[in-house]
Amino acid sequence: MSEKKGWFSRLTEGLSRSSKQITESVVSVVARKPLDQTQIDRLEEMLIEADLGPAAAASVTAAFAKSRLGKESSEEEVKLALADAVAAELIPRQGRFEPLAGPRPYIVLFIGVNGSGKTTTLGKIAADLRSQGAKVLIAAGDTFRAAAVEQLKVWAERSGATFMSAPQGSDAAALAYEAVERGREEGFDVVLIDTAGRLQNKQGLMDELLKMIRVIKKVDPDAPHETLLVLDATVGSNAVAQEKIFGNAVGVSGIVMTKLDGTARGGVLVPVARASDSPIKLIGVGEGIDDLQAFDAIAFSRSLVGLENQ
Repeated sequence: MSEKKGWFSRLTEGLSRSSKQITESVVSVVARKPLDQTQIDRLEEMLIEADLGPAAAASVTAAFAKSRLGKESSEEEVKLALADAVAAELIPRQGRFEPLAGPRPYIVLFIGVNGSGKTTTLGKIAADLRSQGAKVLIAAGDTFRAAAVEQLKVWAERSGATFMSAPQGSDAAALAYEAVERGREEGFDVVLIDTAGRLQNKQGLMDELLKMIRVIKKVDPDAPHETLLVLDATVGSNAVAQEKIFGNAVGVSGIVMTKLDGTARGGVLVPVARASDSPIKLIGVGEGIDDLQAFDAIAFSRSLVGLENQ
Protein backbone atom coordinates (compact mmCIF):
# COMPACT_ATOMS: atom_id res chain seq x y z
CA MET A 1 0.00 0.00 0.00
CA SER A 2 1.37 3.40 -1.02
CA GLU A 3 1.18 7.22 -0.82
CA LYS A 4 1.90 7.48 2.89
CA LYS A 5 1.72 11.28 3.24
CA GLY A 6 -1.55 11.50 1.31
CA TRP A 7 -2.88 8.58 3.34
CA PHE A 8 -2.31 10.41 6.63
CA SER A 9 -4.39 13.33 5.35
CA ARG A 10 -7.17 10.98 4.26
CA LEU A 11 -7.00 9.18 7.61
CA THR A 12 -7.43 12.42 9.55
CA GLU A 13 -10.25 13.50 7.25
CA GLY A 14 -11.87 10.07 7.39
CA LEU A 15 -11.81 10.01 11.18
CA SER A 16 -13.05 13.60 11.48
CA ARG A 17 -16.53 12.56 12.63
CA SER A 18 -15.05 10.36 15.35
CA SER A 19 -12.47 12.94 16.44
CA LYS A 20 -15.11 15.65 16.62
CA GLN A 21 -17.29 13.52 18.87
CA ILE A 22 -14.37 12.69 21.17
CA THR A 23 -12.45 15.94 21.33
CA GLU A 24 -15.21 18.54 21.48
CA SER A 25 -16.66 17.03 24.63
CA VAL A 26 -13.29 16.10 26.15
CA VAL A 27 -11.71 19.49 25.56
CA SER A 28 -14.72 21.27 27.05
CA VAL A 29 -14.37 19.22 30.25
CA VAL A 30 -10.63 19.04 30.86
CA ALA A 31 -8.86 21.83 28.95
CA ARG A 32 -7.69 25.08 30.56
CA LYS A 33 -8.33 23.97 34.13
CA PRO A 34 -6.43 21.79 36.62
CA LEU A 35 -7.43 18.16 36.11
CA ASP A 36 -9.31 16.71 39.09
CA GLN A 37 -11.09 13.43 39.87
CA THR A 38 -14.50 14.73 38.78
CA GLN A 39 -13.12 15.57 35.36
CA ILE A 40 -11.37 12.21 35.14
CA ASP A 41 -14.63 10.39 35.88
CA ARG A 42 -16.45 12.45 33.26
CA LEU A 43 -13.68 11.77 30.72
CA GLU A 44 -14.08 8.02 31.22
CA GLU A 45 -17.84 8.28 30.65
CA MET A 46 -17.31 10.24 27.42
CA LEU A 47 -14.82 7.72 26.08
CA ILE A 48 -17.29 4.91 26.73
CA GLU A 49 -19.95 6.91 24.87
CA ALA A 50 -17.45 7.26 21.98
CA ASP A 51 -17.40 3.43 21.64
CA LEU A 52 -14.02 2.81 23.24
CA GLY A 53 -15.75 0.39 25.61
CA PRO A 54 -15.47 0.28 29.44
CA ALA A 55 -12.12 -1.51 29.71
CA ALA A 56 -10.33 0.58 27.09
CA ALA A 57 -11.91 3.80 28.39
CA ALA A 58 -10.71 3.01 31.93
CA SER A 59 -7.20 2.23 30.72
CA VAL A 60 -6.93 5.32 28.52
CA THR A 61 -8.35 7.54 31.27
CA ALA A 62 -5.88 6.18 33.82
CA ALA A 63 -2.95 6.86 31.48
CA PHE A 64 -4.26 10.34 30.69
CA ALA A 65 -4.77 11.14 34.37
CA LYS A 66 -1.27 9.94 35.25
CA SER A 67 0.26 12.43 32.83
CA ARG A 68 -2.04 15.41 33.48
CA LEU A 69 -3.48 15.10 37.03
CA GLY A 70 -3.39 18.46 38.84
CA LYS A 71 -2.11 20.24 35.75
CA GLU A 72 -3.80 22.86 33.66
CA SER A 73 -3.75 21.83 30.01
CA SER A 74 -4.17 23.60 26.69
CA GLU A 75 -6.40 22.06 24.02
CA GLU A 76 -3.29 20.81 22.18
CA GLU A 77 -1.84 19.26 25.34
CA VAL A 78 -5.14 17.47 26.02
CA LYS A 79 -5.19 16.01 22.50
CA LEU A 80 -1.53 14.96 22.67
CA ALA A 81 -1.96 13.24 26.03
CA LEU A 82 -5.13 11.50 24.85
CA ALA A 83 -3.45 10.36 21.60
CA ASP A 84 -0.49 8.97 23.57
CA ALA A 85 -2.84 7.06 25.88
CA VAL A 86 -4.79 5.54 22.96
CA ALA A 87 -1.56 4.70 21.11
CA ALA A 88 -0.24 2.86 24.17
CA GLU A 89 -3.32 0.62 23.95
CA LEU A 90 -2.93 -0.03 20.22
CA ILE A 91 0.80 -0.33 19.54
CA PRO A 92 1.01 -3.91 20.95
CA ARG A 93 -1.99 -4.82 18.76
CA GLN A 94 -0.57 -3.62 15.45
CA GLY A 95 0.20 -6.26 12.82
CA ARG A 96 1.52 -6.48 9.27
CA PHE A 97 -0.08 -7.95 6.16
CA GLU A 98 2.73 -9.04 3.84
CA PRO A 99 1.42 -11.62 1.34
CA LEU A 100 4.40 -11.25 -0.99
CA ALA A 101 6.85 -12.06 1.80
CA GLY A 102 5.39 -15.53 2.40
CA PRO A 103 5.22 -18.86 0.56
CA ARG A 104 3.92 -19.17 -3.00
CA PRO A 105 1.05 -19.25 -3.52
CA TYR A 106 0.11 -17.26 -0.43
CA ILE A 107 -3.47 -18.22 0.47
CA VAL A 108 -5.65 -15.53 2.03
CA LEU A 109 -9.18 -16.26 3.30
CA PHE A 110 -11.54 -13.31 3.85
CA ILE A 111 -14.25 -13.76 6.47
CA GLY A 112 -16.90 -11.47 7.98
CA VAL A 113 -20.60 -10.72 7.84
CA ASN A 114 -22.35 -9.55 4.69
CA GLY A 115 -22.05 -5.79 4.33
CA SER A 116 -18.79 -5.50 6.27
CA GLY A 117 -16.81 -4.49 3.20
CA LYS A 118 -15.23 -7.92 2.80
CA THR A 119 -15.59 -8.21 -0.98
CA THR A 120 -14.42 -4.64 -1.59
CA THR A 121 -11.44 -5.16 0.71
CA LEU A 122 -10.43 -8.27 -1.23
CA GLY A 123 -10.73 -6.33 -4.49
CA LYS A 124 -8.59 -3.46 -3.23
CA ILE A 125 -5.90 -5.87 -2.03
CA ALA A 126 -5.94 -7.61 -5.41
CA ALA A 127 -5.51 -4.30 -7.21
CA ASP A 128 -2.63 -3.29 -4.94
CA LEU A 129 -0.87 -6.62 -5.41
CA ARG A 130 -1.31 -6.44 -9.18
CA SER A 131 0.21 -2.94 -9.17
CA GLN A 132 3.29 -4.54 -7.61
CA GLY A 133 3.47 -7.08 -10.42
CA ALA A 134 2.09 -10.05 -8.48
CA LYS A 135 0.16 -12.83 -10.21
CA VAL A 136 -3.16 -12.93 -8.34
CA LEU A 137 -6.07 -15.40 -8.38
CA ILE A 138 -9.45 -14.34 -6.97
CA ALA A 139 -11.93 -17.05 -5.96
CA ALA A 140 -15.55 -15.97 -5.41
CA GLY A 141 -16.28 -18.29 -2.51
CA ASP A 142 -19.55 -16.60 -1.53
CA THR A 143 -21.53 -18.88 -3.81
CA PHE A 144 -24.89 -17.76 -2.40
CA ARG A 145 -24.77 -14.07 -3.31
CA ALA A 146 -24.69 -13.37 -7.04
CA ALA A 147 -23.97 -9.70 -6.30
CA ALA A 148 -20.76 -10.60 -4.45
CA VAL A 149 -19.59 -12.73 -7.39
CA GLU A 150 -20.28 -9.92 -9.87
CA GLN A 151 -18.57 -7.36 -7.66
CA LEU A 152 -15.43 -9.50 -7.44
CA LYS A 153 -15.47 -10.13 -11.18
CA VAL A 154 -15.42 -6.37 -11.77
CA TRP A 155 -12.49 -5.96 -9.38
CA ALA A 156 -10.62 -8.78 -11.15
CA GLU A 157 -11.18 -7.23 -14.57
CA ARG A 158 -10.19 -3.80 -13.33
CA SER A 159 -6.97 -5.00 -11.72
CA GLY A 160 -5.98 -7.70 -14.18
CA ALA A 161 -6.31 -10.52 -11.65
CA THR A 162 -7.49 -13.98 -12.68
CA PHE A 163 -11.03 -14.79 -11.56
CA MET A 164 -12.70 -18.05 -10.52
CA SER A 165 -16.34 -18.67 -9.59
CA ALA A 166 -18.87 -21.48 -9.47
CA PRO A 167 -22.63 -21.71 -10.15
CA GLN A 168 -24.84 -20.15 -7.48
CA GLY A 169 -25.40 -22.50 -4.55
CA SER A 170 -22.29 -24.59 -5.31
CA ASP A 171 -20.10 -26.04 -2.60
CA ALA A 172 -17.80 -23.20 -1.54
CA ALA A 173 -15.24 -25.63 -0.11
CA ALA A 174 -14.89 -27.35 -3.49
CA LEU A 175 -14.23 -23.99 -5.14
CA ALA A 176 -11.62 -23.13 -2.49
CA TYR A 177 -9.88 -26.47 -3.06
CA GLU A 178 -9.79 -25.91 -6.83
CA ALA A 179 -8.47 -22.37 -6.35
CA VAL A 180 -5.58 -23.48 -4.15
CA GLU A 181 -4.71 -26.32 -6.54
CA ARG A 182 -4.80 -23.94 -9.48
CA GLY A 183 -2.68 -21.45 -7.56
CA ARG A 184 0.02 -24.08 -7.14
CA GLU A 185 -0.16 -25.54 -10.63
CA GLU A 186 -0.18 -22.21 -12.49
CA GLY A 187 2.40 -20.37 -10.38
CA PHE A 188 0.23 -17.71 -8.75
CA ASP A 189 1.84 -15.54 -6.10
CA VAL A 190 -1.35 -14.97 -4.10
CA VAL A 191 -4.78 -16.63 -3.97
CA LEU A 192 -7.55 -14.48 -2.45
CA ILE A 193 -10.68 -16.39 -1.41
CA ASP A 194 -13.95 -14.66 -0.55
CA THR A 195 -16.47 -16.38 1.75
CA ALA A 196 -20.13 -16.08 2.66
CA GLY A 197 -21.17 -14.03 5.67
CA ARG A 198 -24.70 -15.07 6.60
CA LEU A 199 -24.39 -14.63 10.35
CA GLN A 200 -28.12 -15.14 10.93
CA ASN A 201 -27.38 -18.83 10.32
CA LYS A 202 -24.32 -18.75 12.54
CA GLN A 203 -23.65 -22.47 12.97
CA GLY A 204 -24.16 -23.24 9.30
CA LEU A 205 -21.80 -20.44 8.32
CA MET A 206 -19.12 -21.54 10.75
CA ASP A 207 -19.40 -25.16 9.59
CA GLU A 208 -18.96 -24.00 6.00
CA LEU A 209 -15.89 -21.90 6.87
CA LEU A 210 -14.31 -24.75 8.81
CA LYS A 211 -14.94 -27.10 5.89
CA MET A 212 -13.24 -24.64 3.53
CA ILE A 213 -10.21 -24.50 5.81
CA ARG A 214 -10.05 -28.31 6.05
CA VAL A 215 -10.09 -28.84 2.28
CA ILE A 216 -7.54 -26.06 1.71
CA LYS A 217 -5.21 -27.85 4.11
CA LYS A 218 -5.48 -31.00 2.02
CA VAL A 219 -3.62 -29.12 -0.72
CA ASP A 220 -1.30 -27.17 1.59
CA PRO A 221 -1.18 -28.10 5.30
CA ASP A 222 0.09 -24.60 6.17
CA ALA A 223 -2.77 -22.82 4.39
CA PRO A 224 -4.61 -20.57 4.67
CA HIS A 225 -1.56 -18.47 5.46
CA GLU A 226 -3.79 -15.58 6.43
CA THR A 227 -7.40 -15.46 7.61
CA LEU A 228 -8.53 -11.84 7.60
CA LEU A 229 -11.66 -10.86 9.51
CA VAL A 230 -13.25 -7.77 7.95
CA LEU A 231 -15.25 -5.62 10.39
CA ASP A 232 -17.41 -2.57 9.67
CA ALA A 233 -16.72 0.34 12.05
CA THR A 234 -20.21 1.77 11.55
CA VAL A 235 -21.78 -1.07 13.56
CA GLY A 236 -20.00 0.14 16.72
CA SER A 237 -19.87 -2.30 19.61
CA ASN A 238 -21.41 -5.05 17.43
CA ALA A 239 -17.98 -5.30 15.81
CA VAL A 240 -16.62 -6.61 19.11
CA ALA A 241 -19.32 -9.29 19.19
CA GLN A 242 -18.55 -10.29 15.60
CA GLU A 243 -14.85 -10.61 16.41
CA LYS A 244 -15.66 -12.98 19.25
CA ILE A 245 -17.96 -15.13 17.11
CA PHE A 246 -15.50 -15.54 14.25
CA GLY A 247 -12.38 -15.60 16.40
CA ASN A 248 -13.69 -18.34 18.68
CA ALA A 249 -15.11 -20.51 15.89
CA VAL A 250 -12.70 -20.16 12.99
CA GLY A 251 -9.49 -18.53 14.14
CA VAL A 252 -8.34 -15.18 12.78
CA SER A 253 -4.80 -14.11 11.91
CA GLY A 254 -5.57 -10.45 11.33
CA ILE A 255 -8.35 -7.86 11.41
CA VAL A 256 -9.35 -5.31 8.78
CA MET A 257 -11.48 -2.40 10.00
CA THR A 258 -13.44 -0.73 7.19
CA LYS A 259 -15.72 2.31 6.78
CA LEU A 260 -13.96 4.41 9.41
CA ASP A 261 -14.87 7.46 7.34
CA GLY A 262 -18.59 6.72 7.54
CA THR A 263 -19.06 6.85 11.28
CA ALA A 264 -18.48 8.77 14.50
CA ARG A 265 -17.70 5.38 16.08
CA GLY A 266 -14.08 5.07 14.97
CA GLY A 267 -13.11 4.54 18.58
CA VAL A 268 -14.59 1.03 18.37
CA LEU A 269 -11.28 -0.11 16.88
CA VAL A 270 -9.78 0.16 20.39
CA PRO A 271 -12.06 -2.38 22.17
CA VAL A 272 -11.93 -4.66 19.10
CA ALA A 273 -8.14 -4.64 19.34
CA ARG A 274 -8.27 -5.29 23.09
CA ALA A 275 -10.77 -8.14 22.74
CA SER A 276 -9.01 -9.94 19.92
CA ASP A 277 -6.10 -12.36 20.04
CA SER A 278 -5.33 -11.17 16.50
CA PRO A 279 -3.67 -7.90 15.48
CA ILE A 280 -5.21 -5.07 13.48
CA LYS A 281 -3.51 -5.25 10.08
CA LEU A 282 -5.41 -2.97 7.69
CA ILE A 283 -7.89 -0.10 7.96
CA GLY A 284 -10.08 1.61 5.38
CA VAL A 285 -11.30 5.21 5.26
CA GLY A 286 -12.87 5.47 1.82
CA GLU A 287 -13.87 3.83 -1.44
CA GLY A 288 -10.60 4.30 -3.34
CA ILE A 289 -7.93 1.62 -3.68
CA ASP A 290 -5.46 3.78 -1.74
CA ASP A 291 -7.98 4.27 1.07
CA LEU A 292 -7.11 0.80 2.41
CA GLN A 293 -3.75 0.91 4.15
CA ALA A 294 -1.60 -0.81 6.75
CA PHE A 295 -2.68 -0.04 10.30
CA ASP A 296 -0.38 2.46 12.03
CA ALA A 297 -1.30 2.70 15.72
CA ILE A 298 0.32 6.10 16.30
CA ALA A 299 -1.14 7.68 13.15
CA PHE A 300 -4.59 6.28 13.95
CA SER A 301 -4.46 7.57 17.55
CA ARG A 302 -3.46 11.07 16.46
CA SER A 303 -6.17 11.19 13.81
CA LEU A 304 -8.77 9.87 16.26
CA VAL A 305 -8.28 12.97 18.45
CA GLY A 306 -8.01 15.40 15.54
CA LEU A 307 -4.25 15.88 15.37
CA GLU A 308 -2.35 16.14 12.10
CA ASN A 309 0.12 13.33 11.48
CA GLN A 310 3.77 14.20 11.08
